[in-house]
Amino acid sequence: MASSPGISQLRRRLGLADLILYGIVIIQPTAPMPIFGVISLEGRGHVVLPILLAMVAMLLTATSYGRMARVYPSAGSAYTYVAAEFGNTVGYLTGWVILLDYLLNPIICTIWCSKAAANFLPMIPIPLWSLSFALLFTMLNLRGIEASARTNFWLAGLMSLVVAGMLICMCRYILHAGPHEAGYFGRPLYDPSTFTWGSLWTGTSVAALTYIGFDSISTLSEEAINPTRNILLATVLTCVVTGVLATTEVYAAQLVWPHSIPFPDLDTAYVFVAGRAGGKVLFNVVNATLLIATRGSGIGTQLGAARLLYGMGRDNALPRRFFGAINPKRGIPANNVVFIGILALGGSLVMGFQLGAELLNFGAFLAFMGVNAATIAHYFVKGRGHGWSFLVLPLGGFIVCFYTWVNLRWTAKFAGCIWLALGILYGLYRWRFAKVQMKTVTGV
Repeated sequence: MASSPGISQLRRRLGLADLILYGIVIIQPTAPMPIFGVISLEGRGHVVLPILLAMVAMLLTATSYGRMARVYPSAGSAYTYVAAEFGNTVGYLTGWVILLDYLLNPIICTIWCSKAAANFLPMIPIPLWSLSFALLFTMLNLRGIEASARTNFWLAGLMSLVVAGMLICMCRYILHAGPHEAGYFGRPLYDPSTFTWGSLWTGTSVAALTYIGFDSISTLSEEAINPTRNILLATVLTCVVTGVLATTEVYAAQLVWPHSIPFPDLDTAYVFVAGRAGGKVLFNVVNATLLIATRGSGIGTQLGAARLLYGMGRDNALPRRFFGAINPKRGIPANNVVFIGILALGGSLVMGFQLGAELLNFGAFLAFMGVNAATIAHYFVKGRGHGWSFLVLPLGGFIVCFYTWVNLRWTAKFAGCIWLALGILYGLYRWRFAKVQMKTVTGV
């Protein structure tokens, strides 16, 4: 049973390496693989440039997250930053929209893992797989933060080995397939026959999904050692490592499988690329690795979602007695972990993967804009930061995130607006009718 709010606190046990590994496992070393085919389609054969452009955009926003974590080392992340700078109402709405992202991620991971596992053992019904993975994510997170850090270490190591082996097979295939025509090695970067600025930015809006999850690092501010330093470093370094690795993966894949050859299936395009480079063995290994990677992401995103709920519950934006409670023995918000596990199971049984994936960016980029705006307000407007970077970097992040958000498909924006409307109605009920007072967020 969880303790009453205020009796126990989260424990500071995560170092810089733990935070980076946590971020990498949430994003996944295999992050661009599931969306490789879609980026290639939308970018008209250009995948490398969209990945790099998205990395620049996320680095700007990651810097804002890190800077705000120095001032507000809180588990509430984007919600806390915006509430402290613009007031409880705007902070609550930011927390509500980013909550959509955090809640959907474990659901999507449960859906994808269930279907991937069913490919290996089709005799087991998908609902049973969904139950198994929802329980797995929940039980691992209930073990405590140190156990989660150890799990992240082994997951990151295993995936890195597979990615390294896959890249070796791809390099061998590329060398043996030669000699290549002029421009072969430069075509993944720029193909004049298919390049347009419109398709490039459309591909970039999809490629941004490669980095979604880096902001989860800031939700561990109250469990990080030296958060004023390590949260910023871990957030930025996670984006850099992910960007370099993703660029290498998609560049090699485009050399193995040119854009002129259609994929048998867009959603699993990268698995077919691996199969071309390394045969059936590599096809199965990469398919299994993506299953493991998504499992790791599901564990990590449930961890981040539980801490976001804790931050909002502690400030009474959500019912404090349930969401703001900490288990005194393990030092984790156990109620929230179980709640997310139940939600992941229920959502996986009624929601499709595509709809969930489309909704992810709606909440994420609205929250990213909020964090960039809060950074400008705190450091530049209030004069607490010296130098042009305290305006230019967050402003650039805001503009790019806004542009990406505007280019979301209308279905995602429509469903996201429904979620936002529900949040407004819930907030009005708590503040106007239930007379609940939110805690005012201040710097630490």
